[in-house]
Order: sequence, then structure tokens, then C-alpha cells
Amino acid sequence: MKSNHALTITLPHDLAEMVDLKVRSGEYASEEEVITESLRSLAAESAGLEDWINEQVLPTVDRLAANPSSAVPDGEAWGQIKAHMDQRRSSSHSTK
Repeated sequence: MKSNHALTITLPHDLAEMVDLKVRSGEYASEEEVITESLRSLAAESAGLEDWINEQVLPTVDRLAANPSSAVPDGEAWGQIKAHMDQRRSSSHSTK
């Protein structure tokens, strides 16, 4: 069983109101649950970002360093990014 560690925190008014709203809505049973789930989500997001950097960004940087002529001009890169995002939006709308 995990042990708990009591903390006292002070939140800006808007964040405290968000926590209260989550509890009042019944989405969470307590303020502790809201904060705990928020921190878990933050940890998962951070881990995902770190994985993306390690698995995608750094290998791309290494490939570019090894072969600078493989670089894509910025206008072309933005076009590829836009096309990719358009495709993702289309896919997400078709699955809903």
C-alpha cells in the first residue's frame, strides 16, 4: 500500500475555483483527487514529451548532422507539417 504525504498548498484563485468546480460537478470526490489526477496527467505528458524527444527529435537531429544535404527547406517543411495536421484533423473527424 502506498503511503501518503500531507501537503498544504496555496493556489491562485482561478485554479482553486477550477478544483472546486471539478468536485462540485461530481467528476471527482475530493480536492485531493483533482490534484492527484492533475499531477499524474502532468507526469504522463512530461514522459510522453521526453519519449518523443528521445525517439523522434534526437535521431532526426543526428541524421541531419550526419547528412546536412538532407535538410528540407523551411517552406517545404511547413507545407509537410500543414498536410500532416490536416490529415490528422480529417482522421479524427471521421472517427467521431
